[in-house]
This record gives sequence, structure tokens and C-alpha cells, in this order.
Amino acid sequence: MHALRLPAYRYAALVLELRALGVPLEDRARAYEQLERLPAPAREPRSYQAEALAAWKKASRRGVVVLPTGSGKTFLAVLAIRDAARSALVCVPTIDLLHQWYSVLAASFPGTEIGALGAGQLVVRDLTVATYDSAYLHLDRFGARFGLAIFDEAHHLPGATFSLAATLAIAPFRLGLTATPERTDGGEAVLSDLVGPIVYRREIKELSGEHLAPYELVSIQVELSEDERSRYEGARGRFRSFVDSRRIRLGGKDGWRRFLIESSRDSEGREAFASWREQRRIALATPRKLEVLEGIISRHCGRPAGLPPNPPSPLLGEGVEGRGSGADRILVFTDENDAAYEVSRRFLVPAITHQTKPRERRAFLEAFASGRFPVLATSRVLNEGVDVPAASVAVVLSGSATVREHVQRLGRILRPAPGKLAILYEVVSSGTSEESASARRRQHDAYR
Repeated sequence: MHALRLPAYRYAALVLELRALGVPLEDRARAYEQLERLPAPAREPRSYQAEALAAWKKASRRGVVVLPTGSGKTFLAVLAIRDAARSALVCVPTIDLLHQWYSVLAASFPGTEIGALGAGQLVVRDLTVATYDSAYLHLDRFGARFGLAIFDEAHHLPGATFSLAATLAIAPFRLGLTATPERTDGGEAVLSDLVGPIVYRREIKELSGEHLAPYELVSIQVELSEDERSRYEGARGRFRSFVDSRRIRLGGKDGWRRFLIESSRDSEGREAFASWREQRRIALATPRKLEVLEGIISRHCGRPAGLPPNPPSPLLGEGVEGRGSGADRILVFTDENDAAYEVSRRFLVPAITHQTKPRERRAFLEAFASGRFPVLATSRVLNEGVDVPAASVAVVLSGSATVREHVQRLGRILRPAPGKLAILYEVVSSGTSEESASARRRQHDAYR
């Protein structure tokens, strides 16, 4: 017997096409349920949430909604579950988010058992939360159980393995949620195929002051020492010479991938890669950045424990005076674990990296929320997926050149509160590639 096959995510398109052609069919694929008697929302949606839901419904309940961190994407998803009234799967990138979503669904749909795939659990129910890793491992068995698939932090979805969370599910209704859909590899184009087009978008600037905390972006430049400048220019020159000799356009779509390939071919390439790492390390990790951080901590939450009383560092510059309340919570972002641990040692504050054990991580976050630890250092693990509403100040000591990372880090401090003014300090080494990358980010629409 001959049979034709399609990927599971093409199920809805196939059924609609066959119906339009008048072809009789017997549907043995669908195994999801229609949910009845769902409770009403706990509150009325904000205007933009209602607009986003309406846009998603108009697009046949398929598409991506782009909203800033802290604007209530989770509540929008709860509204979508009520509207679709179908068994729903929520896919998330981290264990922390799995726990957060589990709690939200349990509170929003009392009396409904919530399933979980991940963190050692394999329980499938009409409302289920799964990590992307667990979804692609198990959806070959459970992919027909859900009529609605929700993809949180949907910018992860185009990855080679994460995309299986979408392709293995037959769900005709799909909702992607993200604050930053763009990817450096151009993979955001895949979202339209797997989930649907962007149906609604609002940026941070549009919601700031009314639905998000008002904020300021403060850029502070530090000068490299003469020795650092000399070593930086030498490493930068070796790196640029190699790139130019191989005619690599780093700003192009495949520029960075081409550099990695070329740098692995011979000793000259390996030296160029080492030089790139060296110039980057010098720019990101100059000790003068810690002097600036000392002044910021002093201004916003008093002197760190163990440090003698000194006036704030003059490196903070003009125009920053008077911004600290003396009782703020500060998140310090670094690019690498070593830098986060250096901040931890220097200022006697906790650090959270991917090496931090879950129990210790929860304890640090609880202490930060209570104010017992007013400063928390981290590498990249708090960029997304962790709710830290107490934070009002972020300090970016080092990071990548991507807009996404900066939008995510700004989003960590935008949860609204009475009288709150969020401030993001970006400390950059002047006259380096870090400075030019900072200028490019500030031109992005998300900030304007």
C-alpha cells in the first residue's frame, strides 16, 4: 500500500487543503481535546495585550507576538489558551521557566492538572509545560495530543534541535512569544514557517512609563592604560590583517562563520583567532571598569560590605550625580564567568553562572528580592527566563555586540513599581570595537 507523508507541523495545512478540494478524509492523527468551562481571566487585559490577541486570532491563531520583557507575555498566552480552548503545550528554554510557567498555569486554571516534560518529569496532561530539549525527545509520541503550541522565547526555536519541538507537533494553533525575534544567523525567517508571521509588535520605548518602568540608558567610557592600549592595538591589527587578507566581511550574514572556518585551516588563522580573543579580553576586562562599578554600587545602595568608605569613583563622569536612591537592587552583567566571579570577590556579592547549583541559585535570587543581597553578579544566565522584579539598576560591564542581549538585559529591570526609574549603565572601553558596537545598538528601534 502506497502512502504519502508530511511533517507533523503540516497537518493543519493538509486538512484545510483537502477540505477546500472536497476530498473526503478520515482524520486519525488528531488526538487533542477541546477544553470546556475554562475560568475567566483574573483581570482585564491591557490594551496592547487585547490588541495582540485580536491580531493573533485574525491570523488564524498562528503567529509570533513581540513584546518587551515584563509586559505580560505570559498572561497573553493564558488568554490564548482560553480563546483556543484546546489542549495546549507550552515550550520553554530553561528549567527555571518550566517551573514559572507551571505555577502560572496552575494558578490560572485551578482544578486542572498540569503536566510537565523536563526536570526529571514525564507527565502529559491537557495543559503541559515542556523544555525544548524534552519536547524534541518526546513529541514523536505526544505530538498529536495538543491543538495549541506556545513557544516562549521563540527566538530559540530556529535552532537545529529546538525546531523539532515545532515540527513534531500537529498543533494547528501556534503562538510564538519573544522580545527579540532577530537572530544573527538570519534564522528568524524559519519562525514564519514553524509558527507563523509576526502578527503584533511593540517595543520597549512604546510601553515605557505607562506599562513598563521609565528608564534611562547611561553610557560610561573608560580609557585603557598605555600598556593595555598597546596590547589591544597589536592584537587588533593582527586580527584585522588576517580578515582583510582572506576578504572576509564580518558585517555580512556569513562573515563570522567564514572567519571561524578560515581561522581553523592553518597556523596563521589560529593566531588570528587568538588575537581576536586577546583584543576582546583587554577591552572587556580592563580593571578600570571595576572602579566605575564601585562608584555605581556606592551611589545606588551604599558601600559594599568589606570596602572602606571612599567617595564614588570620578570615572562615573558628569550627569550621573543624584540618580541613586541608596536602596536600589543592582544586577551586574558580564560576558564570561571569570568576570562575574571577579566582581563577586572584589565586592563580596553573590554570583550566578551556569555553574551555580539550582538550590544556591534560588537562595541568591530570594536574598536579592528581599534586599539582603542588594547586588547580584551574573554572566549570561539571567539574560532571560528569570523574573527579578526587585531589580531597578543594571550594569553591563561586558557583553556581546547583539541588540538582543541588551534588550534582554534592559528588560530585567523594567518591571513597573510606584516611583521606579530603571537605569541601565553600559561601561565600555573607549576607542575599541566595544565602543562602536555600543553605538550601533543604541540606534536600534527597540530603544527609540
